[in-house]
Amino acid sequence: MGFEPPQRLVRALGESYGDTAAGQWLAGLDALTEQALAATGRAPAVERVAAPGGRSSLVLLVRGSDGTPAALKLAPSGAAPALEAAALAHWNGWGAVRLLDPADGARPVEGALLLERLHPEMSLRSLPEAKALLEAAGTVRRLWVEPPAGHSFETVAERTGRRTDAMRAAAAADPALEPLVTAALAARDELVAHSPETLLLHGNFRQSKVLAGERAPWLTVGPEPLVGERAYDLARLVRDRVEDLIASPAGATTARRRVKKLADSLDVDQQRLHGWTLFRAVESGTRALRAGRRQEGEVTLEFAGWL
Repeated sequence: MGFEPPQRLVRALGESYGDTAAGQWLAGLDALTEQALAATGRAPAVERVAAPGGRSSLVLLVRGSDGTPAALKLAPSGAAPALEAAALAHWNGWGAVRLLDPADGARPVEGALLLERLHPEMSLRSLPEAKALLEAAGTVRRLWVEPPAGHSFETVAERTGRRTDAMRAAAAADPALEPLVTAALAARDELVAHSPETLLLHGNFRQSKVLAGERAPWLTVGPEPLVGERAYDLARLVRDRVEDLIASPAGATTARRRVKKLADSLDVDQQRLHGWTLFRAVESGTRALRAGRRQEGEVTLEFAGWL
C-alpha cells in the first residue's frame, strides 16, 4: 500500500508482543489492508495514516467511492478487536464512534474495523483542563450501560488480577517500590471483594480517547471493554495530563481535588475512585519501568505517591 506505520506503534507492538511477533504482523500489514479495504464493499481509497496514532492499532483515513469519509482500524489479535467491535455495536454510536457495516453484505476481515470518520487531530486534550474534564465526564457517562446478554467481556477483577504478579515482581526487584505496590494491591483486594455494579466500561478512558465528531461534539474511540464498576473506568481520567500536575507546586493537592470533583460530578463513591486510581497508577508505572520507559514510569509513580 506504500505507507509506513507510525514509529510509536512499531515500538509499542514490540513492547507488547515481542519484536518477532510484532514484525510478523507488520510484515503482513499491506496484505491485511488490501483484504480489509476490499471487504468493506465500499471501494474505499486510503487518504493517509492517522499519526501519531495509538499504541495498539493502525488507523487509516479512507474515503468510499461515494465520497463518504471513514476510518479503517487494523489491529493484531492481542488487541482483541472483536471485543472492541462488540462494544461499539452495543453502544451503537451513543457516546462512541459508530461501527460501520460492510456494504452489500460483504464480510468483514478479522482484525479490521470500519468506523465513522472523526477528527483525529482534535481530542479533549486540545481544550483547557477544566473544560476537558467537564466534557470527558459528560461523554463517559453515556458509555456506562448494561452489557449485552451473553457477552464475552472480562471483568474488572479478571483484568486486574492478571496484572498483580508483575507488580509483585517489580516490588521484589526494587524494594523502594514495595510500599506503593503493597498499598495498591491491598486497595484492589478490598475493591474486588464487592463490586457495587456491573456495567459495560470503556476500559482505557482518558482525554486523548475522546475526539471531535460531526454528529456529536465529542465521541469516544479505542475502547478496551470490560464489565464492572464506574469507578474503575474513571480512574485513568484522574491522572490525565500528569506531566502538568508533576510540574505544578500544587500538583498533589490538585490530584486529590480531582478525585473528589470527578466522583461528585458522576455520583461515584470517592473512596472507590481513590482506590482504583491508586491501583491503576501503580500498575501503569511499574509496567512502564519494566518496558524501559523510565521517565513515564517515575512520573506515574510519583503521582501515585500523592494519593
